Amino acid sequence: MNILLIGSGGREHALGWKINQSKKIKKLFFAPGNPGTAEIGINLNANVNDFQKIKKLVVENKINMVVVGPEVPLVEGIHDFFANDPDLKSIKVVGPKKAGAKLEGSKNFAKDFMLRNSIPTAKYFTVSSNNLTEGINFLKTLVSPYVLKADGLAAGKGVLIIDSLEEAENSLRKMLAGQFGDASNKVVIEEFLSGVEVSVFVITDGKSYKILPEAKDYKRIGEGDTGLNTGGMGAVSPVPFVNAEFMDKVETQIIQTTISGLQKEQIEYTGFIFFGLINVKGNPYVIEYNVRMGDPETEAVILRIKSDFVDLLEGAANGNLEEKKIEFDEQSVASVMLVSGGYPENYEKEKVISGTENTPNSIIFHAGTKKVGNNIVTNGGRVIAISSFGKTINDALKTSYKNAEVIEFDKKYFRKDLGFDL
Repeated sequence: MNILLIGSGGREHALGWKINQSKKIKKLFFAPGNPGTAEIGINLNANVNDFQKIKKLVVENKINMVVVGPEVPLVEGIHDFFANDPDLKSIKVVGPKKAGAKLEGSKNFAKDFMLRNSIPTAKYFTVSSNNLTEGINFLKTLVSPYVLKADGLAAGKGVLIIDSLEEAENSLRKMLAGQFGDASNKVVIEEFLSGVEVSVFVITDGKSYKILPEAKDYKRIGEGDTGLNTGGMGAVSPVPFVNAEFMDKVETQIIQTTISGLQKEQIEYTGFIFFGLINVKGNPYVIEYNVRMGDPETEAVILRIKSDFVDLLEGAANGNLEEKKIEFDEQSVASVMLVSGGYPENYEKEKVISGTENTPNSIIFHAGTKKVGNNIVTNGGRVIAISSFGKTINDALKTSYKNAEVIEFDKKYFRKDLGFDL
């Protein structure tokens, strides 16, 4: 079959790398893709939110299935667009419709959904300019630190964790005044939960599901988890504390209740659900949902899936996922992200990248790169993910770190302490 993968980052390169291994794939396309995806498929020139252009490309290239990588087209209704178009409705789309994508598109919707379905999560209160006084009163009932989340999509930047009450009140006012644009017209105030985070993923057809390998990602720019939040500085899989007892709680208290909640609320759902969890004294709580695979977790998790990935995608799209098999590789995987100097604040682009061909025992996924003449150059904050297998997490990290030293570009930076907390 012909598959189109929408997106241009490391997640899409990793998904494409896995899809390409399937006997079922005839041609693999990316829109818009990057220089890394161009080596394993055909890049098509289209913005991820230009649904009309995507339609044209889908028809021209006889696409049978569309896999949506990033969240924005899902939240904006790309699946609904396909379902409602007579020329496209027979094409399978992996990724939820708009109603399901609200789990990521609105923090307030997600928290209310968890409350309605008795899914363990932190206490919260949603504030708009109409109930600011009540919001400040709720803040005063909490103990420091204070968590403020923009309700809508804010490109991973809409979450603030603040130590002082006075600063939290000021930040709340700033957010409501448009600090994150329309995304912070509403702000969710949350109780801070203390524990170790873990990312758990499922693929679902809306009725049954398969649990994918879990991962731990590292969001802060600085070593020891200090400094500003980023899109993610790397990930490891598996996660040592995620044992059978913990996973049993995750499955019964969170995964099953989420899937049955979607059914109960008549929300059709096809695709991936990312559960951002925190382990609080052995009990899992949901911090957030994403309606797609995480990045950089995908660059670690995807290596550990041994089964035919296209078979799983078909199962989700056709509603017969329970008939499909999923197998894991028992080895560990570590993915280290190379980023531009200055990221996540201002950084320069178009720095020439060298050395990617001299990285034995690692798989290189392009995240923010482009081709200029004969050179591959930097084109984003997060530039390249280096993923490696190992008997243990430390073995895997050793290989990725060795190859991180080999790849060069001006002002390159990477965290050297991934896995430090495990």
